[in-house]
Amino acid sequence: MVTTEKGVVDDWLSEFKILPEASITNYASSLKERSSLVSAIYEVIQEPHSELLEPVCHQLFEFYRSREKLLRTFTLQFLPELIWCYLSLSSGRDLQSSGCIEALLLSIYNLFCNHVLEPRTYLKREKILRNLNVSFLEIMDDDGQSKIMAFTIPSLSKPSVYHEPSSIGSMALTEGALSQHGLSRVVYSGPHPQREMLTAQNRFEVLTFLLLCYNSALNFMPTVSLRSLCQICSRLCVCGYPRQHARKYMGIKNRVPVSSEFMVQLLTGIYYAFYNGEWDAARRALDDVLYRAQLELFPEPLLVANAIKASLPQGAIRGTKAGTKCIQVEITPASSRISRNAVTSMSIRGHRWKRHEEQETSIDSTDMANVVIPEISVTCVSGEKTVNGERGRALTENDVQAAQDSCVEPRTEGKPLADIRRQKSTLQI
Repeated sequence: MVTTEKGVVDDWLSEFKILPEASITNYASSLKERSSLVSAIYEVIQEPHSELLEPVCHQLFEFYRSREKLLRTFTLQFLPELIWCYLSLSSGRDLQSSGCIEALLLSIYNLFCNHVLEPRTYLKREKILRNLNVSFLEIMDDDGQSKIMAFTIPSLSKPSVYHEPSSIGSMALTEGALSQHGLSRVVYSGPHPQREMLTAQNRFEVLTFLLLCYNSALNFMPTVSLRSLCQICSRLCVCGYPRQHARKYMGIKNRVPVSSEFMVQLLTGIYYAFYNGEWDAARRALDDVLYRAQLELFPEPLLVANAIKASLPQGAIRGTKAGTKCIQVEITPASSRISRNAVTSMSIRGHRWKRHEEQETSIDSTDMANVVIPEISVTCVSGEKTVNGERGRALTENDVQAAQDSCVEPRTEGKPLADIRRQKSTLQI
């Protein structure tokens, strides 16, 4: 670690201890502008044998335990890198170096659902085993009961970003509709069990929940945190597989086990990174997730990753300095496309009559189409060409004879034309 970066971290560790309570808000607002400090903390986390790792983890725990939202967000931005360091050390059986990182991850997991706790000090892994009270009351409410998070499934009767209830026609008040009135399907998550230490059985249950905490604050995460998320996703998916040589990653060569739910949470962050300035890193991470999911035969990551890949635009989306972008959704128009007329017995009979009338009209038009209209020659000249260059129909012998009989003029009978007209007028009188 460079001496300059070490000095930046030392100053950061010392200044918070002497900071008065009234200045915490201004101090938290200034942290996001200190890019050199963020880079130095990343360097410390990436060196598990650094002497600054334990005090840095302790400071991050104090930030997350604080009631200041910006301080909690500052700690959450390092969560992907902390998870990667813990998993890489665990795969190499280096449990001693991962002790302080494991304690920090456990503390964040335990404090997420109920962060207003009595003051506690940051404990290393060995002290956690002796002081189990740090793992109690972590995911409980004020009454000491385990917290349960509820998620409401979208309903057509409730407004959402996809539709407006006013655009749907009024429904008939039937007995079934009245029984379902006001009911909404709710999915519950929890209660989450209290964890005293991370083991092979509960490791990814805790890490998946931590990624859920990270994804809940994605819109507050800086670009460097999104880039770190995409990079650790690629490392987790290719380490120990042939693609590691193609990616030219010279880190650990052991395969890091992952779970299906953990990969789905990674994909949530990757999808957000696509539209917020990290197109290339997110694209590479998405391909690596598909690669690992195909090898592990994980259906959920395969489904989500392929859906994300199919929805991506053709060209890359570059982030702007104006701020983060939101994932685009298409809003349904305000005009209603559904008929608002109530369905009654009279309307059903009217619809039935209208349908019968349409059928009779179609039958009449079909019969008229089958009637053959004979061709009549105006000049009574056989072989006359039809209009528009159409080829004349071949006449039979009877047709020719009938045409010749009808074409005999009155003059051939020896009577003048005026007499014939006179006879016709006499008959009319």
